[in-house]
Amino acid sequence: MSTEARKPKRADAQRNEETLLTAAATVFVASGVEAPIRDIAAEAGVGTATIYRHFPTRADLILAVYRHQVDALAEAGPALLANGGSPHAALGRWISLFVDFLVTKHGLAGVLQSDDPCFDPLHSYFLDHLLPVCSALLEAAAAAGEIRADVDAYELMRGVGGLCAGGGNARYDARRLVEILIAGLRETG
Repeated sequence: MSTEARKPKRADAQRNEETLLTAAATVFVASGVEAPIRDIAAEAGVGTATIYRHFPTRADLILAVYRHQVDALAEAGPALLANGGSPHAALGRWISLFVDFLVTKHGLAGVLQSDDPCFDPLHSYFLDHLLPVCSALLEAAAAAGEIRADVDAYELMRGVGGLCAGGGNARYDARRLVEILIAGLRETG
C-alpha cells in the first residue's frame, strides 16, 4: 500500500471531495451518469481539473458517488435509532432514505449492469453495508414489540427495491406503496 493511500486526508481535502461527490450525485440524478464533467464542475463550483485530480476516470467518480451514498445511508440507521422515538419510526425514516437512494439510482442501473468489471463489487458493497443496518432496525422494532419478528432484512430491501422499480406511470406512487408496506409490518397481536 502506498504512503499516500494510508495517509488520512486533510480536513479541507475531505470537504472538497464531499462537495464534488454531492455535486456529481446531483448531476447524475438530473442528467444521468454520462453527464459532462463540466456540468459536475459547475455544480461544485470548481474547474474540471479539480474533479480529475480527485477522480481520474468517470468510473472512479461513479464508484465514489455510489459508495459515498451507501455509507451515508448506513450511518443514518444507527443515528435514527439513537434519536429516540420508536424503533418502528426509525425503521420507517430509514426506509424512506433507502427509497430516496433507490429512486436516484436509475441512472446508475445501466452502469451497474454493464460489462465493465470495475463495477462488479458495488452490489456486494451495497449488501455488506446496508443489510446489517436494516437488520438492526428490524431487530430493534421487533424487540420493542412494534413489528412482526419474522421480517427478513434482505426480503424487505428487495421488496422495497421492487416497489421503487415499478414506476414509470404518473398514477404509480412508489413512496405510498412503501409506506403501506412498512405500516403492514406492525405487530397486530
